[in-house]
Amino acid sequence: MSLEKRISVAPMMDWTDRHCRFFHRLLSPSAWLYTEMVTAGAVIHGDCERLLGFDKAEQPVALQLGGSDPRELAEAAKIGAEYGYDEINLNCGCPSDRVQRGKFGACLMAEPDLVAECVAAMREVVSVPVTVKCRIGIDDSEDYEFLEAFIQKQVAAGCNTFFIHARKAWLKGLSPKENREIPPLRYDVAERLKKEYPHLQIHLNGGVRTAAHVSALFDIFDGVMIGREFYENPYLLAEIEKVQTGAELPARHDVITSMADYIDSQQITAHAATRHMLGLFKGLKGARRWRQFLSQSPLRLETNGNILRKTLESLHGLA
Repeated sequence: MSLEKRISVAPMMDWTDRHCRFFHRLLSPSAWLYTEMVTAGAVIHGDCERLLGFDKAEQPVALQLGGSDPRELAEAAKIGAEYGYDEINLNCGCPSDRVQRGKFGACLMAEPDLVAECVAAMREVVSVPVTVKCRIGIDDSEDYEFLEAFIQKQVAAGCNTFFIHARKAWLKGLSPKENREIPPLRYDVAERLKKEYPHLQIHLNGGVRTAAHVSALFDIFDGVMIGREFYENPYLLAEIEKVQTGAELPARHDVITSMADYIDSQQITAHAATRHMLGLFKGLKGARRWRQFLSQSPLRLETNGNILRKTLESLHGLA
């Protein structure tokens, strides 16, 4: 592997907040990190510092926006770029009912011209890349030609980087969780897109769980985006970083100590940060004990990192 290929942590609602991203950055200096999806309206009318504020250590970091109004998305993208985000990503892949009611996410794949208007409007007001995350199809529209037509419209609008979740999305009848599991993975569709449009940056998302799999996919795609596996097994980020760059694996003890210091500096409850760290010892002896310590109720109240340091002392030898 090399840094010519890109590894990314997928945007995940309720998970990839600023505390999660800081934790992930400690494990991988080079991975691209993504915010939770934020609606354009929330950016325009909400508390921008709460929604968009981030630690510079998180960079490179991208803002994922949800929306379908070109003017609103342009305004939100401009605000995001002013905050220092390195990329603006448009969500055309989430199939949840709540997202569909807001007319964004995967349902937008049925309206490629509207998406293209949104992409063009955002590109006009920001200098950072505008990218699109989508599925290979929706409902009964899952043939390659459907995806190709959607991509062509966005390319004409000025987008050349796509994150392809290699499953179609059912817009009705399946929960978001089921939409991540029931529709079969179709890497062949994304691979054909890359072969026929080699000038485009195509990043594969879906079903990737090991560094070896990432290496194999890097032979085909420009990057790999991983979501839940990184969240449930975050040390995989460090393992991929080592393969990709030759960097030394960070000691878990050092990562935990850095997170304790981070909690002190942010004056947040320990739980706000440690809830993202439950999988740090996944697959190792003592992992269950670690999760039990982090699930204690005092963590929900403590506003400093001392309880995390005490947990580390109690688990001497594990980290």
